[in-house]
Amino acid sequence: MRTPDDVTVADIRSARERLAGIAVRTPLVRLDVPGLDADVWLKLENLQPIGSFKLRGAANAMLLAGHERLVDGVYTASAGNMAQGVAWSARRLGVPCRVVVPDHAPRTKLEATERLGAEIIAVPFDRWWQTLVDHRFDGIPGMFVHPVSDPAVIAGNGTIGLEIVEDLPTVDAVLVPYGGGGLSCGIATAIRAARPDATVLACEVATAAPLSAALAAGAPRPIEYTPSFVDGIGGRAVLAEMWPLARRVLNGALVVSVEEIAAAVRLLVERARVVAEGAGAAALAAAISHRVRGSVVCVVSGGNIDTSVLATILAGRTPS
Repeated sequence: MRTPDDVTVADIRSARERLAGIAVRTPLVRLDVPGLDADVWLKLENLQPIGSFKLRGAANAMLLAGHERLVDGVYTASAGNMAQGVAWSARRLGVPCRVVVPDHAPRTKLEATERLGAEIIAVPFDRWWQTLVDHRFDGIPGMFVHPVSDPAVIAGNGTIGLEIVEDLPTVDAVLVPYGGGGLSCGIATAIRAARPDATVLACEVATAAPLSAALAAGAPRPIEYTPSFVDGIGGRAVLAEMWPLARRVLNGALVVSVEEIAAAVRLLVERARVVAEGAGAAALAAAISHRVRGSVVCVVSGGNIDTSVLATILAGRTPS
């Protein structure tokens, strides 16, 4: 069985061919950030049909699996965006879809998943997290699509990296939100092959920053997880199977506060007319807070934010 560390740029290039006509080639949009000594660009994955990059990995994994493995349907474990990616792909392929979600998942994302025809199974966060660790949920039929460490999912995510280098060959740094590592490591694998001099930095929220803790300790270790409106990133620990790849391809991790991410969400709306969810604004928050220099691409991973949360942020407050 292939591991995440086996993913190559050849896998990513094959995924791009597979995803032609399915995933949108999203634009790079320049953002003027006064006072920052950087040329900032936004990679707008919030413009995917489901409002998130997750469509790339979900569709690639299911297309690569083939019809025979999908006859009993598919399921995944997701706080919302991968749920939509798998549900969207399942509807396109005409197979049943079920999604295991943590009981604090945002209503906006759950409603979008249900509109796509998926069955929602809500469980406590610890049980949901265990599904990610075990790669299964007993009693649910069909193929499990792991939202993070499935090599086909990582390869699909990596297509973003190919597009970034093609559209901005002089890129110096790519900042990517870190949830479980499937996005950042996929992009980093592509960037390392196409633009070896560029750095790829994972971006975490201070209330749940397992990669920073793992890098400091030299190995994954459990951390305290505090839920926040930044629901698309963060976890109890770096998944063991992702650690070898993350350690090899990522150049480090940048941690930002919930307040800094809220400010970045507001900035994106006011300056770029871009709606991002908390995780989607984490890279811009990190670029500003850590004063990253050079030609910088911030991956806006998704835009699926509850309207009440967005209203609170636009009013100048940080959601509780």
